[in-house]
Amino acid sequence: MMMSLSLSSTAKIPPPSLKPSTHTNQKLSPSIAINGPINFEPLRDRLIKHLDAGHLHKAIFTLDVMARQNTHPDLITYSLLLKACIRSRDFHLGKLVHTHLIDSQLKLDSVISNSLISLYSKSGDWAKAHELFERMGNKRDLVSWSAMISCFANNKMEVEAILTFLDMLENGFYPNEYCFTAVVRACSKAEYFTVGKTILGFLVKSGYLESDTNVGCSLIDMFVKGNRDLESAFKVFDKMHEINVVVWTLMITRCTQLGHPRDAIDLFLDMVQGGYVPDRFTLSGVISACTELELESLSLGKQLHSWVIKSGLALDVCIGCSLVDMYAKCTADGSLDDSRRVFDRMEDHNVMSWTAIITGYMQSGCRDKEAVELFCKMIKGPVLPNHFTFASVLKACGNLSDSHMGEQIYSHAIKYGFASDDCVGNSLISMYARCGRMDNAQKAFESLFEKNLVSYNAIVDAYAKNLDSQGAFKLFNEITDIGIEVNAFTFASLLSGASSIGAIGKGEQIHAKLIISGFQSNQIICNALISMYARCGHIEAGFQVFSKMDDRNVISWTSMITGFAKHGYAMRALELFHEMLKAGIRPNEITYIAVLSACSHAGLISEGWEIFKSMRKEHGIAPRMEHYACMVDLLGRSGSLREAIEFINTMPCTPDVLVWRTFLGACRVHHNKELGEHAAKMILQQDPYDTAAYILLSNLYASSGQWEDVAQIRKNMKERNLIKEAGCSWIEVENKMHRFHVADTSHPQAPEIYEKLDEMALKIKELGYVPDTDFVLHELEEERKEQYVFQHSEKIAVAFGLISTSRSKPVRVFKNLRVCGDCHTAIKYISMVTGREIVLRDSNRFHHIKNGTCSCNDYW
Repeated sequence: MMMSLSLSSTAKIPPPSLKPSTHTNQKLSPSIAINGPINFEPLRDRLIKHLDAGHLHKAIFTLDVMARQNTHPDLITYSLLLKACIRSRDFHLGKLVHTHLIDSQLKLDSVISNSLISLYSKSGDWAKAHELFERMGNKRDLVSWSAMISCFANNKMEVEAILTFLDMLENGFYPNEYCFTAVVRACSKAEYFTVGKTILGFLVKSGYLESDTNVGCSLIDMFVKGNRDLESAFKVFDKMHEINVVVWTLMITRCTQLGHPRDAIDLFLDMVQGGYVPDRFTLSGVISACTELELESLSLGKQLHSWVIKSGLALDVCIGCSLVDMYAKCTADGSLDDSRRVFDRMEDHNVMSWTAIITGYMQSGCRDKEAVELFCKMIKGPVLPNHFTFASVLKACGNLSDSHMGEQIYSHAIKYGFASDDCVGNSLISMYARCGRMDNAQKAFESLFEKNLVSYNAIVDAYAKNLDSQGAFKLFNEITDIGIEVNAFTFASLLSGASSIGAIGKGEQIHAKLIISGFQSNQIICNALISMYARCGHIEAGFQVFSKMDDRNVISWTSMITGFAKHGYAMRALELFHEMLKAGIRPNEITYIAVLSACSHAGLISEGWEIFKSMRKEHGIAPRMEHYACMVDLLGRSGSLREAIEFINTMPCTPDVLVWRTFLGACRVHHNKELGEHAAKMILQQDPYDTAAYILLSNLYASSGQWEDVAQIRKNMKERNLIKEAGCSWIEVENKMHRFHVADTSHPQAPEIYEKLDEMALKIKELGYVPDTDFVLHELEEERKEQYVFQHSEKIAVAFGLISTSRSKPVRVFKNLRVCGDCHTAIKYISMVTGREIVLRDSNRFHHIKNGTCSCNDYW
């Protein structure tokens, strides 16, 4: 019905005789009709004086006194009272005035009725406003129609607003700027955008587009919110004759919201050069734009901070929130010190400032405990958390794997009435998933009041992160069955689930669905595809996706560099890194981890040093602990253990367990017991329960035959209830994962697998393979050691792959721990006798083994 109503019906309406830029051209309200003589009693005079002085409560008190004396002011006085209540947004007093007005039995004119419609509209009572509008009958004027359209638009009743606008035209009224502003605002949703475009044609003829800033602002919002069309929004902006600070601020904000922060910053600079003085909303908006660009615009953000201080706006809560967020996301060294300083200096905090700092700590990657502590401090004060606060702090609990704390926080969400909020519910799902409690995550999902795509994405992502691709795919099918249209995040989560377990078959199925769904060119999806193919062992397929991308961001380049690094193609990784720099893409901290890792895997020491030094020098990126660990790994792998320990000792920050664990691993490879013991000691000083330190040191002693020391370490681990992660290998065959442990006989095809293993053992021994029993970390007889070493999980998985997959395809095996040296050697021989390519992914990297050689060049 709505779409069948044509604006051509306005043809019978005579066009306005005056240009609308002169806003007095139309008679917006008729003369007030006064019933009876004006009564200039002392009480009325006192009431007027109170209103003139701005003492609204005293004026209402005087009105009450008059009512008790059974006297009432005239309609003019009532009109002044109502307008004063609306201006002060004291709707309760306004409704009290309405009660007195009813008691007075005065006959209402259009001015009073319009004020009452505005009063109830702005108080959120659209039903009462509509009732008053209907009662007016033929007394309705242009102001009445405008107020009603605006009422519906403000109360998210877009269809009613549009139909009322059309009804107004049918009744012979020509819209003014207020009508156009209200109805265009109602068309600022995607489903009503086409109606808005029709109204736009009518509006252009009226001349209000160029002359009225409110109409222009509503059109900008219609294009941005209704169609994500920033280009058309700019055309409206350029056509406007009068541009004030409000209009500039709107365009700056909308540019940022649509993902164009550079345009927002350029607009701000144009605004300042044009002589306009930004207000607190402008500054808050452009600071948010700097936040979106992160490190690239931190210097501008700091200049804006200085401007804020000079302008006397340093204590403004809105600006303070933006600064807290900017420093949290843009600090080069990952520190939150500047963000916290801004927060602590704010005299007044609102829920936005608290949420910004809590979210900053949560997103920093290692300060989730402080995020929880800040939340606990917040709830002791006067500011109540909102649903975004709870969502952030629940994510922090998930990062900490602390479901007990998460449940306590959720109990507060229930107390404050946010238990049914989707945002909180989705974070609860993620929190349980991060803590490994998928049963609880599923219950949290099922208890959601209303499941939407975000909810389904949260639970799909939860299953994917918990390596349950079957559960993720089951939910994906459920989403499509009930008719919910999936988005890029859904597919990205499925791809992440496939890549985490190396399920390339499922990954390829998702890729096929992506092409059908039209998402194959989406930047987020392409990045996820690159990562999936790289992590599933098909690096060339990942590179094909990368090569076909039209729009690559830093994540695209970093994902591809990381893939080449993990697969042992160090030179390709370095070439791509330099190509990225030439393309003008600024690397981030993760990019440098990938490039340094590539150098480490290939033993490129001089290149690694050069890149490490360029981080701060060329891009202002302060090395994080991960970068120092990469350098320790680079030096350690090459056998330069003394140089590595000197590097650690000269670090500008205290080396953490990651750095020492990396060094201990190198000591284990190069059998340096003295330095290994020192590294283990340093780790256990920081974390007495670090399982990896005990395991690495135990392996170091075992490789040297120091079995008493091995036994002592195992005793210490038992006393601390520390459990070594069991080695496990798996392989995907016909979309099903098959898992194996050492000496595993639980598989239904175990007899065939071990028959193949025995066959391979004989053949590779004929080629010169000799079992390396140094990798048996238990005190056994030599014969038992040989038998044990040949039953490692990766060899069993390879044997199963040989009997279960086509000879034309590589055998892809995945292991949760580092591949042992003997398995690496044996699989090289197996590739020779079978003529098969074997791709092995361990906890560190990929090994592409073909015709007896490995992509790692035996350097891993």
